[in-house]
Formats: sequence, structure tokens, C-alpha cells
Amino acid sequence: MSKNRKEEYREENSTYLAEMALQEGVKQLSGGVLYKVIESGSGTVTPSAGSVVSVHYRGTLINGREFDNSYKRNCPEAFRLNQVIEGWQIALQQMHVGDKWIIYIPAALGYGNRASGPIPGGSILIFEVELLGIA
Repeated sequence: MSKNRKEEYREENSTYLAEMALQEGVKQLSGGVLYKVIESGSGTVTPSAGSVVSVHYRGTLINGREFDNSYKRNCPEAFRLNQVIEGWQIALQQMHVGDKWIIYIPAALGYGNRASGPIPGGSILIFEVELLGIA
């Protein structure tokens, strides 16, 4: 991506996030992480940074391009929360088991300006996340 295109891409992502913040039902967490509740679970506890969580998720970019999907693999992922991107840490610590949210993560709380596989640097990450369990 050329330098000008990188700047345009970052601007597109910034504009997208600002527009999403104005959408009905979209709420903001610390660091500018946005979320929208799709389903509310019945769990009563939330994970801490040191918790191991089990989730199903689908990750996309603002253009709708999917970069990861545990549903397609038919296999939920489990990981220690403090070992994933900061945007996930912020959002998942607010979720209860059974919650399903769409999370909009600013680039600074995702991969920043560096690319990661199919994800260009400066990308907002959009995840549909379902919290299945906490250990």
C-alpha cells in the first residue's frame, strides 16, 4: 500500500468508527472500543484479565472482508484474556457468559499501524463475539 493510500485507509477507518459511535444501540467502552449487544446471556460473572475464556467469533474489516471465523472451523477458541489484543481485553471483561456482542476495536487497541496476516496496518477490527465460558 502506498503512503497516500495508507493515510486514506486510516482516515476511512477513523470516519467509520465515528459514524458507528452514532448508531442506535452502540455504546462505548474505555479506549474508544464500541460495542452493540446482539444477545444477552444469563451469566452473572465477568472475566478478569487473568481468566481463560472460551469464545466463538467472526472477525471482519470495515469493508466486510472476513479475516477469521471460529464458527466456520466449528471449534470455539480458548485463551487467557491478558494474552490477546487490548480491545478484546477491554470488551470481554464487560461480558457475561452467553452474551453475544459486535465489538468495534480502534486500530490502536488492535494491531496498530502494523499489518497482521490479511489485516492491513491501521485497521479497525470488527468482531462478532459470543462468550461461552470463563475458567
